[in-house]
Amino acid sequence: MDLPLLDVVEVRVLGSLIEKELATPDYYPLSLNALTNACNQLSNREPVVTFSETEVSRALDRLRDKQLAFVLSGGENRVTKAGHKAVDALGLQRAEVAALDVLFLRGPQTAGEIRNRSGRLHDFADLAAALATLDALTARPVPLVVRLSRRPGEKESRYAHLLSGPIEVSPPHSSTPLVLATPTPKG
Repeated sequence: MDLPLLDVVEVRVLGSLIEKELATPDYYPLSLNALTNACNQLSNREPVVTFSETEVSRALDRLRDKQLAFVLSGGENRVTKAGHKAVDALGLQRAEVAALDVLFLRGPQTAGEIRNRSGRLHDFADLAAALATLDALTARPVPLVVRLSRRPGEKESRYAHLLSGPIEVSPPHSSTPLVLATPTPKG
């Protein structure tokens, strides 16, 4: 299985869909307006963004093409609603999708940060459970997550998702910041 390459907007849209399904299932799937608000919310996001509905809609279309999202219309729905198919498409367990979602919405994180910031999505029993989940995501035949080298002044290694492509990691004793390789959006 090849990983789908996602641009910055697609990662935020997919992360927002996953978060809202796990944290507020009564309001999921999301309307385009609710999805745009979720992408642009100020809390639990790094970086904070201001995407337009058009940008979110185009990213949603690209995610549908990559079979990571779906759209529902008609029936009981007065407006078109969107959801994700990441769990099935990537073969994820609940703990794995929660850890990956924190990385989608907040960028590289330590295992402790993932454990602390995923409480509404999945309750990791302890740090060892979070580490085991991250190890499972890195040990897949096609890894979804990579463990980054510990940078100077940091106590723990961080983890980053690989759905935006390979990550350029600076050497452990360099003061150069981490740079994420971002694919160019299509269409």
